[in-house]
Amino acid sequence: MKKFIYIFTIILSVSCSSDIEELNVNVKDPAVVPGDALFTSAQKALVDQMVSTNVNINIYRLIMQQWTQTTYTDESNYDLVTRTIPQEHWDVMYRDVLIDLKDAYRIIEETPLLTTEDPDVKTNKLAIIEVLNVYTFAVLVDTFGNVPYSEALDIDNLLPVYDDGLTIYQDLITRLNNAINSIEISKGSFDVPQDNMYQGDTFKWFKFANSLKLRLGITLADIASETTLASTTIESAAPNVFDSNADNAALNYLSSTPNTNPLYVDLVLSGRKDFIPASTIVDQMNTFNDPRRQFYFTPLSDGTYQGGTPGASNSYSNYSHISELIANDPTFEGTLMDYAEVSFLLAEASERGFNVGGTAETYYNQAITASILYWGGSATDASNYLAQPEVAYSTANGDWKEKIGIQKWIGLYNRGFAAWNSWKLLDYPVLEAPADPVSETPVRFTFPIVEQTLNGDSYNAASTAIGGDAVTTKLFWDLN
Repeated sequence: MKKFIYIFTIILSVSCSSDIEELNVNVKDPAVVPGDALFTSAQKALVDQMVSTNVNINIYRLIMQQWTQTTYTDESNYDLVTRTIPQEHWDVMYRDVLIDLKDAYRIIEETPLLTTEDPDVKTNKLAIIEVLNVYTFAVLVDTFGNVPYSEALDIDNLLPVYDDGLTIYQDLITRLNNAINSIEISKGSFDVPQDNMYQGDTFKWFKFANSLKLRLGITLADIASETTLASTTIESAAPNVFDSNADNAALNYLSSTPNTNPLYVDLVLSGRKDFIPASTIVDQMNTFNDPRRQFYFTPLSDGTYQGGTPGASNSYSNYSHISELIANDPTFEGTLMDYAEVSFLLAEASERGFNVGGTAETYYNQAITASILYWGGSATDASNYLAQPEVAYSTANGDWKEKIGIQKWIGLYNRGFAAWNSWKLLDYPVLEAPADPVSETPVRFTFPIVEQTLNGDSYNAASTAIGGDAVTTKLFWDLN
């Protein structure tokens, strides 16, 4: 019997030897992922990262004291290291966003057109990918300062150099201009299921690209050597930016995991009670009798709104909570940029002396009105709010940076990263020291520990170039 089994095994082995490699072929997954699918994946990864409140990857709401924590308060006290937050942010932006965008661009560019296909559609797809490339690299620069750029995304180069942040910004503006100039707004781009932000509407992508360009120009506005670049960037973008909330760069989420808004996962599905509004923003909005409070927070039993102390061990039951509009809707959209932010940027541009076609007060009023309407308030709510002497542009306290900075921070509620960048540029609002701070309010993230260990020469050169790898080291554009 043993002899028979041995002979059978030999025969079976010989008969199958010519096809043995087929056993290693995965017949269920495609050999090549379509470029359009990679774009969809990168788009979602980018928005997820920017809107998440998972403390392992996104703590900007906590830094900006829009929210604070209850039991576990490390991040509200500016501890960036315990959970390796810089590493997680870095990995998502490079690995999950930029690599997929690079591959999407390559595959779409290399795929031959069918005789029935319009070449302008391919051109538009490539331009849209570039817009998201520019957005993502700008976020990395605004987070860390100098970062890998010219040698980034090359899997054969494990030790990329870090490029100068200003040099990267200059090149991003060039790339964005090229993308804008190549968009044919009368033609299509991605199909509706592939583009979950604008459903392939190239005109809206065109306006988003110009709105992003406006933001990049404003970011450079305080740098004396870049006055000309800032001026041309801002003034050429201004006529083509968002002109209503319908233009907002926002991703549409679905009602079931894994495609819900990450906030729904963190605030509802987790079953945890980790976050409440911070007193810093609640108190400011109470002072202004702000009509958005009902959309931002839940009231206490007496109808008032109260936020927790930043960084303290706040009892969840004693304070207002994140509104049901934000927390309980899995399809609540994730926003990269909106009309209110763009209007505030135009107000800043006007105050800085750039020709953007309107006054700072006009754009300030426009921004606040857009925010109130977006969240569910009425035109009357906006008018009454703006009529208050504490809010009206002509009578509100402080210089233009204070007026715009405070109102922009309120308008950027739930968009912590954008609020963080605005605060660094305008120096308002004035944030309070948290209960047990690890550092001063961070103005950048430290470089990932893995980079320090595995890419030491590049890390050391970058650290020296920016003035030290600390959370208090100001970025090249943060001059005041």
